[in-house]
Amino acid sequence: MMTPKPLSAELTTPRGAALRGRRGGRPAFGAWGEDIAAEYLESLGWTIIARNWACDVGEIDLIAHDDQTVVIVEVKTRSGTGFGDPLESITKTKVRKLNELALAWLVNQEDPVHSIRIDAIGVMARPGEQPTITHVRGIR
Repeated sequence: MMTPKPLSAELTTPRGAALRGRRGGRPAFGAWGEDIAAEYLESLGWTIIARNWACDVGEIDLIAHDDQTVVIVEVKTRSGTGFGDPLESITKTKVRKLNELALAWLVNQEDPVHSIRIDAIGVMARPGEQPTITHVRGIR
């Protein structure tokens, strides 16, 4: 199984750090999936800007730089297909929420952002197998 790299504290909001600190259950599994997704994005040469960025509207799993584009990334992790593929859980309502979150994040930035995109990453982690990653760019 892949072992995610530890993240530096400056890339993590306090809420994100608290999530990753939990043991067992769904929050730890989801945080592990986010670690896998972050490692994957870094392997593409992307830079992770923030993890678990939260505001009154909700939370963004990952925010990254892909060259000149800021990418808001929704990560879904599953251990099987009993409830479908991980990306099937991203509904139109969730995409609208991600757009709201992207706007909320943009409003809080001091530096100009020239291009922004919303991506989704599905992590399938079946017991005893290597995790598989599905990355869909531009889901809006």
